[in-house]
Amino acid sequence: MSRALPPLNALRAFEAVARLDGVGRAAAELHVTHGAVSRQLRLLEEALGSALFQREGRGLALTPAGQRLYEAASDGFAPLRAAWAELQRRPEQTPLVLGCPGSVLARWMIPRLDRLARERPALRLHLAANDTAPDAALAGLDAALLIAAPPWPSDWTVRELAVERIGPVLSPRWPGAAALLGAPPDALCGLELLHTASRPQAWRDWAARVGLDPAALRPGTAFAHLYYLLEAANAGLGVAIAPQPLVAEDLAAGRLLAPWGFVDTDARWVLCAPKRREDARVAELATWLREALARD
Repeated sequence: MSRALPPLNALRAFEAVARLDGVGRAAAELHVTHGAVSRQLRLLEEALGSALFQREGRGLALTPAGQRLYEAASDGFAPLRAAWAELQRRPEQTPLVLGCPGSVLARWMIPRLDRLARERPALRLHLAANDTAPDAALAGLDAALLIAAPPWPSDWTVRELAVERIGPVLSPRWPGAAALLGAPPDALCGLELLHTASRPQAWRDWAARVGLDPAALRPGTAFAHLYYLLEAANAGLGVAIAPQPLVAEDLAAGRLLAPWGFVDTDARWVLCAPKRREDARVAELATWLREALARD
């Protein structure tokens, strides 16, 4: 009676020998003796009725049958090893790796880490700044906090947290601040406006939503990142455009003013995670982020 599968212990030994290129190295990995591995190889060859290795100098080389079996075994054992390693991870001991844009990290996430620690003490994060869009696999991350608009990659589980709201902000120390307070939005049309190269359409989006002709706005100094743009606004260099949560603390402290408030955009604050890897901590983090954004 033929076997539906090869002897699995023997197959495990064979795969280790082929992968590590030696019986001794395979024996060390499997924590058995050299002789035990050799016996398993003989058992497998007897079950198959064909040689799997041939002598080549002082080493072993796969026969055509051995090469075919190794390819199949490798395709099976490699994902098993990866899945087993992942299952052995203990979430309470391993921080959740969260990626987010540097501006969000510096101006929103870091100032709220104390609150997160108080309200979710078991939820430990490792924060990774990333100012380029993450790849579809979210490589190296357990989750990513983004401000973006759909569509999303099909490999992601996306949890919406809040609608993005943007608006003009300026320091009360800026020489033109007094003239803008109480003025209509079209007072900005004669000014050179601070903007960011990473979000060049932000001013145009805002203008269209408040009834201004976007072409009437004049771009001024550009900054590579939103963080630098907001530092320039705080320094009194002019009027910038910003997502409301990133300037919430500046507004509360009076360091910045928002004369026309904020308007919704098509973008969303979202928490994304790979569909292939479920982690209960991602749902817990999403709940906390949603509550924190609502407070801002």
